Amino acid sequence: MTLAVDAAAEVRLLLIGRGLRAFVDGYVAILLPAYLLALGYDTWHVGLLSTATLLGSALATLALGVWGHRAAPRTLLLAAALLMTATGLGFAGLSDFWPLLLVAFVGTLNPSAGDVSVFLPLEHSRLAIAAEGNVRTRLFARYSLTGALCAAIGALAVGAPDALAGLGVDRLLALRLMFVAYAGVGALIWLLYALLPSRPPGTPAPAMSPLGPSRGIVVRLAALFSVDAFAGGLVVNSLLALWLFERFGLSLAAAGAFFFWAGLLGALSQLVAPRLARRIGLLNTMVFTHIPSSLFLILAAFAPDLGLALSFLLLRAALSQMDVPTRSAYVMAVVTPPERAAAASFTAVPRSLAAASSPTLAGLLFAGGWFAAPLVACGVLKIAYDLALWRSFRRHAVDQVVSKVESR
Repeated sequence: MTLAVDAAAEVRLLLIGRGLRAFVDGYVAILLPAYLLALGYDTWHVGLLSTATLLGSALATLALGVWGHRAAPRTLLLAAALLMTATGLGFAGLSDFWPLLLVAFVGTLNPSAGDVSVFLPLEHSRLAIAAEGNVRTRLFARYSLTGALCAAIGALAVGAPDALAGLGVDRLLALRLMFVAYAGVGALIWLLYALLPSRPPGTPAPAMSPLGPSRGIVVRLAALFSVDAFAGGLVVNSLLALWLFERFGLSLAAAGAFFFWAGLLGALSQLVAPRLARRIGLLNTMVFTHIPSSLFLILAAFAPDLGLALSFLLLRAALSQMDVPTRSAYVMAVVTPPERAAAASFTAVPRSLAAASSPTLAGLLFAGGWFAAPLVACGVLKIAYDLALWRSFRRHAVDQVVSKVESR
């Protein structure tokens, strides 16, 4: 992949920032249910807080899509980094549920495996300017891979509170210190993004604008993506960790090891995704890897023992993320350059809104003893989404559409 020198420097900063955020997201998603349980809350509270987090991220991203073009992207990235710092300090210093819920709603906490924060559309819009065509797809694959690898490594850090507790530190204090570290990373990202130029380097970049000529296809994609997101919200990492804690009594350290390997498999699959897409097409890559991953999730729900459940979940992880870089690159390609930030926002917002509505439902099902139900519902809905996506777009010459828009 060849980029101009200035563009390469900006891409490097964005990738480092993505990696830092993914690292802390990787352990926070697993620690969140353990932290709330340690504070005396139940599974329903875990689901409700996860819903508030995703809903707040969706509304913030929607606001970015509507009004974000009025501010410089660099300014918005710096503001997001400050918000991340405040989020970590809020969770470290609060114990009452309703203040925690408020911080979750307005903050940047991420209970899921993917990135759902306001950082995402801002970084995507700047990355899209750095490259075109297949190079852009590889760039988004590198971005996704960086996030997946760093999140996997971050999952290993969930053993730190137990290790500190073994040294005599109060376990609740040790859990709080992990959120302090999250805040510290937010401050570090602010310093990093302060080095970004006000305007992306490279070819002349048009200003951000609301959706216009690309609105139709963006709305169609957003509607389909929202079904997938609603299903995924039933088993975000925080809830999947909760399922493992409650059903099998898994320890934090063991959960961290599992999520590390799951994240590593997901990361490696994203290396394969662009090559597979070149052979069988973007749509087939998305659909024909998602369906078996959903079947593995359903099988895990009925696994009689921990070993078999983890095996099915690892098989799922090896396939479930292969659509991430191709989907991101496709959205960026089928809209005009000024619309890219708005398109990223408007495809992300329905996903976040849909995902936000399901964790509370999953928490209620867990609380009622229906431990298999969220996993089965997730798998069935994702299969339905994949079939609907394939049926809607199988007759479209996707590569021709991309090439046509790339030439604008």
